[in-house]
Amino acid sequence: MRAKTAILIAALAAVHLTLLCAGFIAPYDPATQNRELPYAPPTHLHFHDASGWHLRPFVYRWNIADDGYVEDKSHSFPVHLIVKGSSYKFLGIFETTCHLFGVDPPASIAVFGADGFGRDEFSRVIYGGQISVAAGIAATMIALLAGALFGMIAGYYGSWTDQSLMAGTELFLSLPWLYFLLGVRAFLPLHLSPVRTFFLLTCVIGLVGWARPARLVRGIVLSARTRNHVLAARSFGASDLHVIREHIMPEVLGVLMTQATLLIPRYIAAEVTLSFFGLGVNEPVASWGNMLSALQQYSVLVSYAWLLTPAVALVITSVIYALLADVVQSRLEFSQPGN
Repeated sequence: MRAKTAILIAALAAVHLTLLCAGFIAPYDPATQNRELPYAPPTHLHFHDASGWHLRPFVYRWNIADDGYVEDKSHSFPVHLIVKGSSYKFLGIFETTCHLFGVDPPASIAVFGADGFGRDEFSRVIYGGQISVAAGIAATMIALLAGALFGMIAGYYGSWTDQSLMAGTELFLSLPWLYFLLGVRAFLPLHLSPVRTFFLLTCVIGLVGWARPARLVRGIVLSARTRNHVLAARSFGASDLHVIREHIMPEVLGVLMTQATLLIPRYIAAEVTLSFFGLGVNEPVASWGNMLSALQQYSVLVSYAWLLTPAVALVITSVIYALLADVVQSRLEFSQPGN
């Protein structure tokens, strides 16, 4: 169990570290276009040519022929580590031009190919992951904060407060959340800056999803408030805030951790869905959703399979979170009294 937990945490940390250091790992700016190479396939790495084997990998330039792209093998371009390229802010603070890898112009290296504007798909997947994953995490925090607040109030005070808040949760849980989310976002202004769109998107997604965590927290609080040590603390004059902080909150935190691992991939998918339909972050800012929107054209979907890489990244991230949620749930059940 511990080994599995460590592997999942390491995998999740690797994903988030890659997204955090997108400027360094991505060889190009995600908005840089190369109109001469639309829908260029992934660049092939070579170690062997007419002169023999080479330790350093190299690439060839793509040329457009009548039957598609062909490699120009008249001149090779070695792949270099730690190169200078487009300017970016490392961790959003330090401006630098240092990139992990690259090739000398006029060649280019497109690990996952290029889109219809010749933009590097690999760079856009990493930069787009920053938007999609950050939206999922931020929306989850909003949903859990609102759910924990309403759930504790309903469970601790009961009576008409409990009935009113739980009626609200029933309403939200009965709604088809995807259609409701699409309707709410479509009602809001479409022409906003990327930053405002991001915050608006996360707030809408987070506030729509507070009901389920609220019900779970309410159930924990209803059980915890009747335990002997909680009743003793209240009988000795402990304030409600003290009782909640010292005796109830520790039990609620475990549920919130499990819910976080479940909700983050769900809300990442929600952002991807909204952006896919043009209701999220718009071009030229990359997100996994607006990158996949090009696949709405059937000809693009069947001809350029490498444009599915954002969907692959979404699936990998969601699977890691889902497996981690199972591990967290198992550990919490094992740690319960009597186990």
